[in-house]
Amino acid sequence: MDFLDYAFMQRALLAAVLVGVTAPAIGIYLVQRRQALMGDGIGHVAMTGVGLGFLLNASPVWMATLVSVLGAVLMELIRWYGRTRGDIALAMLFYGGMAGGVMFINLAPGGSNANLTSYLFGSLSTVSPSDVTAICLLAGFVVLVTLGLRRQLFAVSQDEEFARVTGLPVRALNLLTAVTAAVTVTVAMRVVGLLLVSALMVVPVAAAQQLSRSFAATFAIAVAIGVSVTIGGTVTSYYQDVPPGATIVLLTIAAFLVLTALATPLARRRARAAAAARPVGEPAECAIPAAREAVGDVGV
Repeated sequence: MDFLDYAFMQRALLAAVLVGVTAPAIGIYLVQRRQALMGDGIGHVAMTGVGLGFLLNASPVWMATLVSVLGAVLMELIRWYGRTRGDIALAMLFYGGMAGGVMFINLAPGGSNANLTSYLFGSLSTVSPSDVTAICLLAGFVVLVTLGLRRQLFAVSQDEEFARVTGLPVRALNLLTAVTAAVTVTVAMRVVGLLLVSALMVVPVAAAQQLSRSFAATFAIAVAIGVSVTIGGTVTSYYQDVPPGATIVLLTIAAFLVLTALATPLARRRARAAAAARPVGEPAECAIPAAREAVGDVGV
């Protein structure tokens, strides 16, 4: 535990825990909405904010938050109103954001690719006290939204039309989900990196779905996996001198593979039990929903 003697490791571990909580917390809604790669797109846009922070001598974290929020809102507007050209507009937004970040960082006084690399893939030694303050405030917002509005966000993620009929403000909730995802990206970029954060938003949720069929249990398991892998990756990075972002993502994928291997026999037994419990003479198609539920295919 000698790593706790260093202030930079204390900051990195605190940031890692917050990332481990927030990324799966918003990721579960993105998975339900089939927008698993949204975090990756926002990460590209956030690079422009990082570059502007260096260029204007402002906080890269807060500037990235502002730009990524604007980018997330624009992404939602394109999703609503974009027709056949919507995918092209999104591609230009993503790659334009990345190119803008590279350009601004190189135009900034003292800018270099080394600075860019730490934001792309994460870095333990560069998490400053001001970064920790920003991360804590932003993480508090993410937790407040994802837990406080979990019923409404889940309803919209499951079926927008039904949620609209019940009177929920679907567009406002979609925008809030996009904004929260953007905030989560900036929370995670100092530890995991902008290019890898999407994996931490999606893979723990996919791993948790191997063990649970309920939303609450999936949420809790995904957050537990997120916290475990971020702490494990941060400590491993310190002792083995390897990139923290890549280590965290590889640990997350390893957790998914292990849980999948453990859950597959259990899912098969549940499917057989559901088939055996079907009344004699019941049409096979009537048993399909029960069988799917038994193997965990019915959402979260």
